Amino acid sequence: MDPGDFAESAPGRLVPTTHGAHAFVPDPLPRRIPLPPATVKRLAAAERAIGRLSGATLREFNPYLISSPLLHREAILSSRMEGTITTPEQLVLLEAEEADDAQRRSADEDTAEVLNYVRAMQHALRRLENLPISLRLIQEIHRVLLSGVRGNREGPGVFRRSQNFIGTGPNSRIEDARFVPPPINMLDECLGDFEAYLHDETIEDPFLVQLALAHYQFETIHPFRDGNGRVGRLLIPLLMIAKDRLDAPILYLSAHFERNRETYADLLLEVSRKGSWIPWIDFFLDGVTESAHESTRQATALLDLRQQYHRRFQSDRSSARIIRLIDELFQSPSITIRRAASILDITAQGAANNVHKLEEAGIVREITGRTRNQVFVADEILAFLYDQPDTRGEGALARV
Repeated sequence: MDPGDFAESAPGRLVPTTHGAHAFVPDPLPRRIPLPPATVKRLAAAERAIGRLSGATLREFNPYLISSPLLHREAILSSRMEGTITTPEQLVLLEAEEADDAQRRSADEDTAEVLNYVRAMQHALRRLENLPISLRLIQEIHRVLLSGVRGNREGPGVFRRSQNFIGTGPNSRIEDARFVPPPINMLDECLGDFEAYLHDETIEDPFLVQLALAHYQFETIHPFRDGNGRVGRLLIPLLMIAKDRLDAPILYLSAHFERNRETYADLLLEVSRKGSWIPWIDFFLDGVTESAHESTRQATALLDLRQQYHRRFQSDRSSARIIRLIDELFQSPSITIRRAASILDITAQGAANNVHKLEEAGIVREITGRTRNQVFVADEILAFLYDQPDTRGEGALARV
């Protein structure tokens, strides 16, 4: 990290750290940033897009039925930014088997990490009922995210105790780093300022601008040894829920960030180097607009699909049970006979009869090829877990 790249307008200072390198210590976030007219227009477009998204989900009494497929898609995309690759089918297969105590199986590490992302969001949503967005909650999210997977050796739930850096490749040295976050002796102060910003009621900036700044600050502090990018992206929908901008986690920016990975990384760095807030805010607001439009289309399609499924079984004598299973598939598009029996509180044979009705209707498909401990997936729901503009196979950023 070349000190000559940092201008006087940089919102922070450089300090010496290990191996003769410099680290960047961000100032507390500004409470008001003057917005040019073009940015105000982007802000208005983003607000309208969020309003339409909220309206699209109002017809559903339980928005979490449609938010779950969007969360699974987000888990795949956000993890892919770190070089962690799995398919929707692999993800829901592992989820189904982990939910079935009779068949816990080993999975490849990538799929386990992606499932942890889903678990981390689910944990955070439960905790938000009695705990605000805080350093404590962020640590809990991180602990769930990294427990039992590769990051387990990096201290799940513990703020880093050594210097980290963002390199340019797998064998990078800190002397050649693209960016070096604050040293550990300044980490507590930076995190305290960050938490204070999240709860400061005197901030004059609109909420979405605050969200853009908070995301920048978290990624700049880089408080963990691993998992910073994923935690930072999880915080975006969580803050929107905590601030009553959304009722459920149905807006994610990972698809926008992943499609524009180099721009995303460059703009964050330019804020640190030159205080270039507006280009970053514009990019973030465009991402909110794009992502909200995508989520609106997906939410509408998911609700329509659910209604189609319901109508197909309304005249069935066991329609109440089958509709219950259909709704469960929208929570997670995979199921086992054992889990169906638990959900419906009936015998395994009764559950099998209902699952096979869904299979005969073409709603679910058995994917293991086994005669016992079978797993069924709902392909039409599973399709929503793919990134719609198909960017699979483009490669990935180095893990951060």
